Amino acid sequence: MAPQISPSILSADFARLAEEAKAVEGADWLHVDVMDNHFVSNLTLGVPVVESLARATDTPLDCHLMIEAPDRWAPQYVEAGAGSVTFHVEAATAPVRLAREIRAKGARASMALRPATPIEPYEDLLPELDMLLIMTVEPGFGGQAFLDIMLPKIRRTRELISKHGLELWLQVDGGVSASTIEQCADAGADVFVAGSAVYGASDPAEAVRALRKQAEAATSKASWLHDH
Repeated sequence: MAPQISPSILSADFARLAEEAKAVEGADWLHVDVMDNHFVSNLTLGVPVVESLARATDTPLDCHLMIEAPDRWAPQYVEAGAGSVTFHVEAATAPVRLAREIRAKGARASMALRPATPIEPYEDLLPELDMLLIMTVEPGFGGQAFLDIMLPKIRRTRELISKHGLELWLQVDGGVSASTIEQCADAGADVFVAGSAVYGASDPAEAVRALRKQAEAATSKASWLHDH
């Protein structure tokens, strides 16, 4: 699969979300960080804003739920117009059931892992998912520095995906920029969330194109792609 770029509106101007969404219309997804001030110590936006965004842009919405009780709330984000909904395994009560419910409602089901959460215990869940998100910072705030100690975890996850022959996207989120995206692609990621690297640029659309080009170049040389 070709690398995909998902700009994070956490780094956008919240007073101008419709315009900020249009500024990155060449992106594959628009990443929407939902935080409830419980699972993470920050509060962002919820279902009504997602509904409004879905009407304001043709770019599909990639909703990342950093919230407690995702089993209860995640289906509402599909109904609000999200094309992909990511729940945190640390917060989900019944991740398999939840993933199946998200899929049944018509969105892609994705599961996120905090930096300290290992992938190995969840190997058997992978066939239930459309995407897995490896957090490369602690969830909760934008603008954090990339944690390069996550690269081996990305590699191990890619190996598990290959081992089971899955069509599973591998997303990274946190500190992804021109200086880190190639490392992530080389390790096995193929969906890249970028916040300040896109919205902090003078031309967000050009930043998206440049990041995609870097990711494509690194992927074309990556050993994980050629070993399988």
